[in-house]
Amino acid sequence: MALLLTGFGPAQEAGSKEVEAVYPEARDLYVNIHQNPELSGHETQTAARLAERLRSLTYEVTEHVGGTGIVAILKNGAGPKVMLRTELDALPVEEKTGLPYASKVHTKDDAGHEVPVMHACGHDLHMAAIFGTAAVMAHSKDTWHGTLMLIGQPAEETAGGAKAMLADGLFTRFPKPDFAVAMHVENILAAGTVGITPGVYNTNADSLRITIYGKGGHGAMPQTTIDPIVIAARTILTLQTIAAREVKPGELAIVTVGYVRAGTKNNVIPDQAELGLTVRTNKTQVRQQVLAAITRIVNAEAEAAGAPKLPLIEHYESTDLVYSDPALAERLKPALEAALGRDHVAMEDPIPASEDFSYYIQQGVPGFYFSLGGADPEKFAQAKASGMNLPSNHSPLFAPDVDPALHTGIAAEVAVLRELMK
Repeated sequence: MALLLTGFGPAQEAGSKEVEAVYPEARDLYVNIHQNPELSGHETQTAARLAERLRSLTYEVTEHVGGTGIVAILKNGAGPKVMLRTELDALPVEEKTGLPYASKVHTKDDAGHEVPVMHACGHDLHMAAIFGTAAVMAHSKDTWHGTLMLIGQPAEETAGGAKAMLADGLFTRFPKPDFAVAMHVENILAAGTVGITPGVYNTNADSLRITIYGKGGHGAMPQTTIDPIVIAARTILTLQTIAAREVKPGELAIVTVGYVRAGTKNNVIPDQAELGLTVRTNKTQVRQQVLAAITRIVNAEAEAAGAPKLPLIEHYESTDLVYSDPALAERLKPALEAALGRDHVAMEDPIPASEDFSYYIQQGVPGFYFSLGGADPEKFAQAKASGMNLPSNHSPLFAPDVDPALHTGIAAEVAVLRELMK
């Protein structure tokens, strides 16, 4: 399939030919990985597939960094050291896209629960793009100089992979980069376009697991029990007042209860219930305020119900917001416009998602994090006209328009790397 970016100048047409030369293998890798997703921290086959492809391009590849992570290095004389990262992991989501290569994988999660697995956040496309980019860069060493460092990072979805790779010597065993780059595909942009957000790109994230204790008994004799499900229900509703009534209007604060686990039978009141929360903020003060409010509300609802003891609140995952260096964004915007066309590069507002690319930036490495459009352009235009939303990342229906998105992702990453390493 020809690259979407047609009718442009000679430089863009030359870039299109470079991408076309590596595209079939990149798309094959995409389909393979999409059909065989693996959960966070268990990406053994995924990492092996990507490592094998990068070795075939003469990259020096090290596996098992920070668990299942991989580092691939290509040296090309003196010059800047630039890191380009992709994620490896998938999500416990049952795919409902109807694609001919849809995932049918089921496995056990770390808690022993049987779960479906799907690349519902586009990491499969990110891996295919980084391979295509690696191939173009390996085949055109006369266009850049320096050290290219490709990272296959595990466990992004659980916010532990970047931290684990750094703890395993990512920036001491290997060259510490002068710049770090990553992209993320999403349906808020049409495929064929990229988005730039200078400064704050997304949000802080905190994951909480709350165990509410009650007193179990017969469902027909509730007076003999203290029902943790009722306490959980009241808690869920009261938590929504934090953003609505406690945080200053206009400040970002999101408190989402993603799961409720309680009980085994309809006529048995259990003795405990578990809630899983994700909390998103973009200011330290608001973050502290929201987390304190959650603790206060959870404990108060339990006390009001006469619970035998206070709930257990476990803060088990967290990551800070990603800051995309404004000077880098200003430098790289013209390079992206030259490669893709001015109409295919948009300036975007921050988004309320989160991810652990921030750990690399916190090591003093300037970072550039940009968005890759994934939505079918026709469906995107229809949705925009009607005010509807297309399936978001983490939806069982999330399915990027692969051909234009993957073509554009490779072209964009090559343009960014060449500008930083020219």
